[in-house]
Amino acid sequence: MSTYLTKTIDRRDSTRPLKALMVALLITAMAMVSLDPVAARGAPESFADLVEVLQPAVVNISTVQRIEPQQRQQRGGRQVPEGLPFGDFFDQFRDRFQEDDEPRTARSLGSGFIIDASGIVITNNHVIEEADEISVILQDGEEFEATVIGRDELADVAVLQIKHENGSDFPFVKWGDSDAERIGDWVVTIGNPFGLGGSVTAGIISARNRSINRGDVEFIQSDAPINRGNSGGPMFNMAGEVIGVNTAIFSPSGGNVGIGFAIPSNDARRIVRELQEHGKVRRGWLGVGIQPLTKEIAESLGIELKRGAMITRVEPGSPASEGGVEVGDIIFRWDGKEVTDSNSLSRLVKRTEIGQPVDVQVLREGKAVTLQVKTGELVNPEGSNEASEDNGGEQEDRGGSELVEGMELSPMNDENRNRYRIADDVEGVVITRVARRSPADRSGLRPGAVILQVNQRAVTGPHEVLEITEAAREAGRTSVLVLISLRGNTAHIPLRLLREREDREEE
Repeated sequence: MSTYLTKTIDRRDSTRPLKALMVALLITAMAMVSLDPVAARGAPESFADLVEVLQPAVVNISTVQRIEPQQRQQRGGRQVPEGLPFGDFFDQFRDRFQEDDEPRTARSLGSGFIIDASGIVITNNHVIEEADEISVILQDGEEFEATVIGRDELADVAVLQIKHENGSDFPFVKWGDSDAERIGDWVVTIGNPFGLGGSVTAGIISARNRSINRGDVEFIQSDAPINRGNSGGPMFNMAGEVIGVNTAIFSPSGGNVGIGFAIPSNDARRIVRELQEHGKVRRGWLGVGIQPLTKEIAESLGIELKRGAMITRVEPGSPASEGGVEVGDIIFRWDGKEVTDSNSLSRLVKRTEIGQPVDVQVLREGKAVTLQVKTGELVNPEGSNEASEDNGGEQEDRGGSELVEGMELSPMNDENRNRYRIADDVEGVVITRVARRSPADRSGLRPGAVILQVNQRAVTGPHEVLEITEAAREAGRTSVLVLISLRGNTAHIPLRLLREREDREEE
């Protein structure tokens, strides 16, 4: 068929194939000109020139940990069950080896890189943790004893120092801007996987802002092959700048499956600076309890805001209190950055310089308000600013002065304080009974919880709770937002409203 078509074209116009080819080439050329140069850039032909420059500054980390022999009494005494034949023989055999036991040493290997000509080395904290001796080995095999300048367990970063006896400089690499890197950009990693020093791998950035429950860091995800021993090694961009510190892999088998994580260079640089200047990493503290803004909570408040962190508690004398933050505020922007949820706010606060005033945008009673807050210093980095939710407790048959959406409410008094162990500084309305399958029950409300606010209005008596819920029902709202206190924790809980008061009374 192709021959037939060709002959037909030739009979009509012998120059048509040539014209068609010229048009096609012209269109291709125009398309190439219109393409963005960055978009048109393909995979590098080779990484060799880049690696040749960078490799001398990447080091192997070798550690030694001394393990002292354990005493026989610490090993649980007799290990062989009573009455077992030849039990005495096994005991004597074990004791003989215990008596000959000597101190042992455990060795481990990792990676690192030199970030300053004076011999400042960056690696992971878990690479050098509990080590009695730390050695840094250069590409040429030269070995140096390292001292620890500082380390941060939360972010898994450690800073070491090595020195030439003659005071000469070390080869080093420079930090890059991790925020400027995009998903799909090429990266190169160099490290010491399985003790095979100087191994180079390449890949792309697969994702950004990954949370793997490691403090205040959102990680870079890459498919560049990373294995055991790569920990602490650098991740480079195509300009030869360090944009990440390899720290973890996701793998069922323990080997590379194409999912590795690196600490972004902007976070690592901040942590290194804190360790060098203060010997520890100082993290920001706000002094609030927070929970994420959910769709149900937004509906209860009748707002269109989809993301943010809702304040459930403000500690007296805290930076939040002094900055004017109030319970019920929804923080949606911190220092110009979007707050997506409670974890996002916690990370942003921890990264903020201590004492630095920042603009905080909150939604309060449906209106945007801008506050200025100076962060304090977080005393316990392992702790969380997030308020925990505890809705436990047994349902009890106990009368109340009002029935609201299946829960009986009672004013605060000494009897209720003693019965439910309510703190003296908590004021509100006490839930004394919750009917099964009622809206209150489905919302997780339980006897002993104290209602502090309804739709961001403080309540002191059951009649106030009833008035607010009835007003919301008459306004066509399907739910209200209840702020409760239970066992020292506070939380906002959406409470669905029944459509008619008669249905509510039947509950």
